[in-house]
Parts: sequence; structure tokens; C-alpha cells
Amino acid sequence: MTNIMLPEAHRIIRILKETEAEYTFRVAYDGETKHGQFFQLSIPKVGEAPISVSGRGDGYVEFTIRRVGRLTEGIFGLSEGNVLFMRGPYGNAFPVEQFERKNLVVICGGTGMAPVKTTLNYFYDNPSICKDVYLIAGFKDIHSVLFTEELEKFAKRFHTTYCLDNTEAEGFRKGFVTAYIKEIPFDQMEDYNVVIVGPPAMMRFSAIECMKHGVDAGKIWVSFERKMSCAVGKCGHCKINETYVCLEGPVFNYRKAQNLFD
Repeated sequence: MTNIMLPEAHRIIRILKETEAEYTFRVAYDGETKHGQFFQLSIPKVGEAPISVSGRGDGYVEFTIRRVGRLTEGIFGLSEGNVLFMRGPYGNAFPVEQFERKNLVVICGGTGMAPVKTTLNYFYDNPSICKDVYLIAGFKDIHSVLFTEELEKFAKRFHTTYCLDNTEAEGFRKGFVTAYIKEIPFDQMEDYNVVIVGPPAMMRFSAIECMKHGVDAGKIWVSFERKMSCAVGKCGHCKINETYVCLEGPVFNYRKAQNLFD
């Protein structure tokens, strides 16, 4: 019998420095993943944490990780060729098939772009299967900007707005992502979906702003990794009322998610 809690060793192929605090780790992996799923990454005798897949390709997956504690400090101490332990993939995914042949609006903040980046790349690589894509991506400041190559690439094909919380820089506007939702022409779209990923407060207020402009909650999708630990619904750390975030999430339709925020 397979032990669903047993991590396996995978080799780190590449490490890309995104910012001083965030690196992207490319890890050898031959399995399948769905857009928005996560893995449990670990170092023996140090710890384990859920990390969303931020990229994938032939024979690898990528994780964009922020250095925030003992486990991530240990991961940042690894080098290309070293081994990282992981188990998964876990969780509900973005319903990409429902997004096809429609308009797509993506609103993300900081590392919130990581879980949705494979979806953005999917529609970038397959422009004929989606109508217009609108992307609003916000960061704290210019030193916090992630995925610069992808941001430049997306700007060539999508309708993009990139912003910084309190400053301006070339290619970036000043303000929070919520300030630019009013510029999305929802009233001119026949059919669309909205994906919002970022800190809980950012997702909540972005969803509220979208609904002020006529967006039905059923058209909004969010993703959040709230206190997930075991990833298989056994420990109860992520449970909100009767909902296990690790099993029913991390991707939720907002009709349900609006009652799950703490």
C-alpha cells in the first residue's frame, strides 16, 4: 500500500533568484499536475510546508518560495544538484476548461502570481482558445517584483496593468490592484471569469470591488493556502467550519470562499 504521507527525494535542477527574499526552484518531476495545485515540500528533521506550483515543463516543476522561516531558510541553503523532498500534487485546481473561449481577468498580488502563472502561460501559449486576457499584478515596491520575464512577455499579448503599492517606476503604476479594477470593461464582455490570488485581505477587497462593477460571485475564483499542514484532511489545521481547505481548495469559487475568510 502506498503511504500518502511519505515524501520522495527530487533533484533541484535550477535555482533562480527573483528578489532578495524570493527564489524559484526548478525540481525534477515527471508526474502530472493541474493548474493551481500544490506540493508539500520538506527537509528531514527540519519541517514541511505547502507550496504552489509556479511553473512546469517537460520533466520538472517549479516553486517560487519566500524565505520566511526555518524550513524555507533550509531550502534556500540548498544548491543545484541537491535533493528536495516533496509529496503531492494536492488540492483542487483552477477550472481552466471553463475559462476557454471566454474572457479571463486575473488579479494577483506579490507571490499570489505564483499559483496562477501556469494558467497565464497556458493561455499565452494557446491564444486561440481564449478571448482577451486582462492581468492586474501588484507588488509592494520595485524590489519585490517577481517573474520579470513573464511580465514583459504577458504585456505583449494580454491587457496588463502592473502596479506598486506606494511608488512609481517605469512600466508600473502607483496604487493597489483594487484601484485598477474599474478599468476592466466587464460591461462589454459577453462571458468571462475572474481569478484573484494574493493575501486574504487583498483577495477579499478585490472580489468586493469586482462585484461593485457587476461581477457575479460565481464568476470569481480565489486560491489560498490557509494553515494547511497534512494536505490530506487528517490534521484539521486548515478546517473552517466543515471545509477542509487542503481537500476542497486551495482553489475555491467565491460563492463559497466569501464565507471562508477569517
